[in-house]
Amino acid sequence: MQGFKLKESKIMRKILKNVSFKGENQNSSEARMETPSLNQASAYSRRCFYHETKKIFVGSWNIGGITPPKNLDMKDWLDTENNSADIYVLGFQEIVPLNAANVLGPGNRKVSTKWNSLIGAALNNRTAAKVVEGDKIAESQKIHPLKEHICADGEHGQDFQCIISKQMVGMFITIWVRCALYQKIRHLSVSSVGCGIMGCLGNKGSVSIRFFLHATSFCFVCSHLASGGKEADRRQRNVNATNILSRTIFPSGPLHDKPQKIIDHDRIVWLGDLNYRIYMPDSATQSLIKRREWETLLKHDQLKVELMDGSVFQGWHEGAIEFPPTYKYRPNSKDYLGCDQQHSSKKGRSPAWCDRIIWFGKGMRQIQYNRSESRLSDHRPVRAMFTADIWVAGK
Repeated sequence: MQGFKLKESKIMRKILKNVSFKGENQNSSEARMETPSLNQASAYSRRCFYHETKKIFVGSWNIGGITPPKNLDMKDWLDTENNSADIYVLGFQEIVPLNAANVLGPGNRKVSTKWNSLIGAALNNRTAAKVVEGDKIAESQKIHPLKEHICADGEHGQDFQCIISKQMVGMFITIWVRCALYQKIRHLSVSSVGCGIMGCLGNKGSVSIRFFLHATSFCFVCSHLASGGKEADRRQRNVNATNILSRTIFPSGPLHDKPQKIIDHDRIVWLGDLNYRIYMPDSATQSLIKRREWETLLKHDQLKVELMDGSVFQGWHEGAIEFPPTYKYRPNSKDYLGCDQQHSSKKGRSPAWCDRIIWFGKGMRQIQYNRSESRLSDHRPVRAMFTADIWVAGK
């Protein structure tokens, strides 16, 4: 019997390795579709597999504790005119002012509700002001059971539904999917990690969400890492990231066949205010920005160095950055803080690409990476579009 099971396992592996996929970008190693894990293969051993490709929009924005106005236009950041994704994953940092009431108390949930209402209005092409006043679409911070009657197709079957939104102090992540995919989401769970250091005001750490779409697992990590431009601050950011990777745990399921660690999932995206800086004098940084010499600046970008030579983000990927640094801007201005003598920064905050989106794993390809120009906060929001291959088990 043991020999038979071993032989059956080898045959299954061989079958899965021989599955071919059409329409892939053969020039991108990140886009190659991998076979399901051994656990997945065992679970679906009597089924045939095929794959679908879905578009996933990922955005990140540090909004500096500013409550969104009722007439805030989210369509620019979400790029709803040009791109229509199947899944929207949006992460925010500092959605509430970082004071004792918000950090030590139950939290200001009304603000995250307003953000979700604005997002729902933009994705579903409704009137934002009316939605913010009375919509109940984002009233809960809990994981909702996925029930069919909650998400009914719109007139053209294009409406989106929020499957989960979770806030931890200033961090907030919300995920929206097309109604056609709503019933295909399984094993939805959330895991939060705080920085664990007294005096940090509780605004650093991560909120991660995991789910399965058909037979493929996804993990999205929204984080806010340690700030500061000194070398010790860079090391602390690495410590934060290491803690998030090691301490984030998801339930393994009753059969213990679900991934528990971030890195064990099939498709992983990390988004947020990662706070990595450009290790150059401020004057040189400002001069290179004016000349739009991004390539030269990125040679001194701390996160790029970590991605190439570091140990924390080994194996992670980031698309080409062809946009100006996202931080730190003067309030309601197109100018960086400290770009002239009159508005010099007392804290010496040089411009930097603090807001980033990186990913890990095969079966994903980034097709867009840029920023929006909203002046609501001292950060500019960033966004990325991915195509992701999804394993679907046939009947």
